[in-house]
Formats: sequence, C-alpha cells, structure tokens
Amino acid sequence: MRYLITGGAGFIGSHLAERLLQQGHYVSVIDDLSTGSIRNISGFRNHERFRCVIDTIMNRVALAGLVDEVDVVFHLAAAVGVRLIIDSPVRTIETNIKGTELVLECANKGKKKVILASTSEVYGKAEKIPYSEEDDLVLGPTSKSRWSYACSKAIDEFLGLAYWKEKGLPVSVVRLFNTVGPRQTGQYGMVIPTFVKQALLSHPITVFGDGEQSRCFCHVRDVVWALIRLSDRADAEGQIYNVGSDEEITMNRLAILVKQLTESVSPIHHIAYAEAYEEGFEDMRRRIPDTSRIRKLLDYRPAHRIEDILKDVIEHQRNSLV
Repeated sequence: MRYLITGGAGFIGSHLAERLLQQGHYVSVIDDLSTGSIRNISGFRNHERFRCVIDTIMNRVALAGLVDEVDVVFHLAAAVGVRLIIDSPVRTIETNIKGTELVLECANKGKKKVILASTSEVYGKAEKIPYSEEDDLVLGPTSKSRWSYACSKAIDEFLGLAYWKEKGLPVSVVRLFNTVGPRQTGQYGMVIPTFVKQALLSHPITVFGDGEQSRCFCHVRDVVWALIRLSDRADAEGQIYNVGSDEEITMNRLAILVKQLTESVSPIHHIAYAEAYEEGFEDMRRRIPDTSRIRKLLDYRPAHRIEDILKDVIEHQRNSLV
C-alpha cells in the first residue's frame, strides 16, 4: 500500500510513517516544518520506501501530485498547541480549514481514502463525562481565541463528513485525546514534555491554575495502531471515533509523578491562567473520552499506562539533552 501523511514530520505523523515503513508500505509525507522537524524523521529519511516533500499543503499542485500517487491519506497537518493557537489565531484558522478543504478536494478526484485527524477540543466546555462522539459540542465565545482551534476542527469534521455523504469520498474522522510520547515538544504548550524538561533541568515545574484539572493521556504508539487499523476498515467510513485513554490524572498528580520518575529536586509552582496564556483563558476541569465505539470496531485497548508514557518521554528527553 501507498500512504500520504500530511504533517508527516510532526510528532504523531513521524511515528505513523515509521510504523507504516516497518509494515512494508510506501510512505510519502508533506510538511512545511512550521511545527514539525526533520529530526523527527531522521531515523528513516533515507529509507528506500520513504519520500519527504518540504512544502505547505496550501501548495495545491504539490499536494495534488502526492495524493494521486497513494491509496490512503492521513491528514494530520494542522496548527497545534494551546500556545500557538492563542498567539497565532489567523494561522490556526487558515491552516486548519483551508488545508483540509484542499486535502479533501484532491482526494475526491480519485476517491482516495482519508483519515481526518480531529481533536477532543471540539467538545469544548461540554460537562457530560465521558465525551461520546454523538454528544453536543459546547464552545466558548468567539472573543476567546482558544476556541478558534476547536471551531476550525469542527468545521473540518463537517466538511469531511459532507464529502463522504454527498460525494462518496471514503472519510473517517478521528478525535485524538492528549496524545503523548517521544519526539513531542513542549514548545507549543504540551504539558508532559514541558513538565519533564523542567524536571530534568531542575527548573520549577509549572502547573497552571489550581492543578486539579484532569486529563487522559494516550501513548502515540496506541494512537498510531488505531489510525492504521481504521484505514483498513471500510465500515469505519463516514464515522467519528474517539481515540485516547480513560486513565484520568490531575495536573498536580502528574507533576508529582514526573518529579518522582526523574528523581528531580524541582519545586512545583502554580501559575494563574491569565499569567500563562491570556486574561479570561478558559480551561476544562475534566476531559475523558468514551472509547466504546472504536473498542467495539477494533477491540481497541491502549497498551500503555501513564507511567509507561512518562518513562518513554523521560528517556527521550534525557537523550536529547546530552
């Protein structure tokens, strides 16, 4: 099989590319390196079945040529990270919406299967826990820039499912919940790599708010497994799937666990959201996925617990700091 990964030099995309190569497939990636990195693909960049195009998916000609050559498109290219979203809302909206529009348009010409990566952010401020794929989406006001990401990804989902319903394009939507692992950077606000780097450098571990907000973190290897399996299933087309873990942990507990596993002397400091991001920043207290739909389809069960994730991230960052 031949695959294209948009955003393939990014954190998730690079792991997906590596796994597909290990399975004997041909892999092309397109990435403008705005948030991805050549370092992420350095271990297999010269592989005979791998091709990397450094370009933006806004380049219609380059994108169309790549899509024409493959069987399946994993569309992962997007503006990511709370910090980037708040600092660059125009880039967030344009990259997510225009980019997805072009990917779907190019894929539709040859009816190429598309796995469209979305996010748990689309659930917004919904209070029903756990989040199910058919639940209402509750977004904040347009005056708060953080909601631009959730809204843009929701539009991506609407567009992808519209292409499936109206034009018969085989599309599956995947809502990812806090994917973590080696190669992820804390540059754009990702909490685990940020905590780990702070701990390894003996800097204060900075917890935002009161630290009692909780999340469920999923190892990138479990996510990649689900993405590949979904791409093989015709009965997954036209559907939305939550992909994540149901192991919940508060930020306070996470900071303590990182400190213990790194044997760090770092103090744990709490910082107000307004100081960390912007005045009036809104955050969700809990975010837990209902994964029953994908579990029923694929017998999906994450193999990695939070300590496994942290140990892998710690090892990666220790090697990077040498």
